[in-house]
Amino acid sequence: MSNIVVTTYDWVPEFPRGYVRDIRIRWALEEAELPYTVASTSFRDRGPEHFEHQPFGQVPWLTDGDISIFESGAILIYVGEKSDKLMPRHVDGRFDVIKWVLAALNGVEMAALPRFIFETADDQEQTPGRRGLDAFLAARLGHMETVLDSRQWLAGDFSVADIAMSDVLRLVDRFDGLADYPACREYVSRSTERPAFAKAHADQVAHFAAAD
Repeated sequence: MSNIVVTTYDWVPEFPRGYVRDIRIRWALEEAELPYTVASTSFRDRGPEHFEHQPFGQVPWLTDGDISIFESGAILIYVGEKSDKLMPRHVDGRFDVIKWVLAALNGVEMAALPRFIFETADDQEQTPGRRGLDAFLAARLGHMETVLDSRQWLAGDFSVADIAMSDVLRLVDRFDGLADYPACREYVSRSTERPAFAKAHADQVAHFAAAD
C-alpha cells in the first residue's frame, strides 16, 4: 500500500489554475500508475508546518512514509526512481533523464518564468529588462527547437524529463511564446495529449474550484 501524499494549496486564484506545479507530480504519478492522495495547505496562512516541509512557503511537497521532499524537480526524480515507466534503471539512461529534468528547470524555466511575469505586467513595454529577457528566452527556445526537431522525447522513451520540460514550455505557450518554434509547440501538444496529463490537469482545476 502506497503512502504517497502530494500537498498543494487549498485554493489559488483562477489565473494559475492548471499551472500550479503540483500538476507535474500528479502527472508523473498518473503515468507511473502509483496510488496517491492529495492534501491541502492554506494559501493565505502559511504556518510553521508548511515551512517545515517547504522552506520557501511554496508547493508542492511529497511525503512517502517518513520521507518528505520539496521542489518539483526533486520530486519528479523520486517518482521516476519508483517506476521504470518514467526512468530507466540502467545508469546511462537514468542520468540522461536526470540531466534533462535539470535542464528544464535550470536552463529553460529560469528564462520562461520571468518572461511570463513580464507578460502579465500592466505596462509591458516599460518594464526594465524586457528586451534582454526576450533575447534570453529566445536563445533557450532556439536550442530546444533544434533538440526537439529530431526526437519525439528527450531521453528515449517518455520520462519525467518530458513532464518537466513540456510543463515549462506549456507556460511559454500560454502567452503564444512558441509561435516561432513549431517543434517545441508540437512537443507540448503531444505531451499534453497523454491521458495522464488530462487527468492531472482536470483534478487540479477541480481541487481549486471546489474551494471557491
